[in-house]
Amino acid sequence: MARNLAVVGAGLMGSGIAQVAAQGGWTVTLVDTTEQALARGRGGIEASLEKFAAKGRISAEDAGATLGRISTGTELDAAADADLVVEAVFEQADIKRDIFATLDGLVKDTTVLASNTSAIPITKLAAATSRPERVVGTHFFSPVPMMALCELVRGRHTSDETLATAREFAESAGKTCIVVNRDVAGFVTTRLISALIVEAAKLHESGVATAEDIDIACKLGFGHAMGPLATADLTGVDVLTHASENIYTESRDEKFAPPESMRRMVDAGDLGRKTGRGFHSY
Repeated sequence: MARNLAVVGAGLMGSGIAQVAAQGGWTVTLVDTTEQALARGRGGIEASLEKFAAKGRISAEDAGATLGRISTGTELDAAADADLVVEAVFEQADIKRDIFATLDGLVKDTTVLASNTSAIPITKLAAATSRPERVVGTHFFSPVPMMALCELVRGRHTSDETLATAREFAESAGKTCIVVNRDVAGFVTTRLISALIVEAAKLHESGVATAEDIDIACKLGFGHAMGPLATADLTGVDVLTHASENIYTESRDEKFAPPESMRRMVDAGDLGRKTGRGFHSY
């Protein structure tokens, strides 16, 4: 397959996807609305590659070649020649649908449109296009250069060819894939972690145990690498709250409804590591 990729959204996820794709040999265009956002994204990629080179995981030459394969643009038109587009913007369905509708009129008929969403049904996004068979979910994990998993999600009309294209892309970027065959909100991984985090937050809210002890219980009792509340802090309490709310809205399953304490943390700006305070302090 041709290897021209566009990534829409230069935040933590989008820049990470751009990096691993460029490391895998793809020619990448990173798209965001402002030069400032693109500069931050490119700066993050440079810092990540420098760390890898310092640790001997890649050579300085490979790091330079990876950066050389990444260009930037502030308009979606920059994605026009892409063979694959990955959308990696904020978890809000209306914003994503607008992007997909615009891309549908810009890119080639053969282009695959993918979303990095962690919870929004792919079918809902695909319906904004005239090519639902060429729309797929490619859910990467943060931080993308370090995490080995990519969750591939079939929409209701996603073709086998599109799924195969998405798998080839993700594997070329160094990821191991799982396939979600039925397009339920939250897929596999976000449903599992959301249910665990929501229950952990409820236990914390009601004073059953401290955040520290809840996380220790999951690490030592279940062998988890990180406890659920520390995971929420790493991912972003706001991100997990929105994801759980999206699943709850779609499923009406009460176990996914974020407790009041999580909503108030978002209101207060206690979003986890990125703000210095969440369930834990940093």
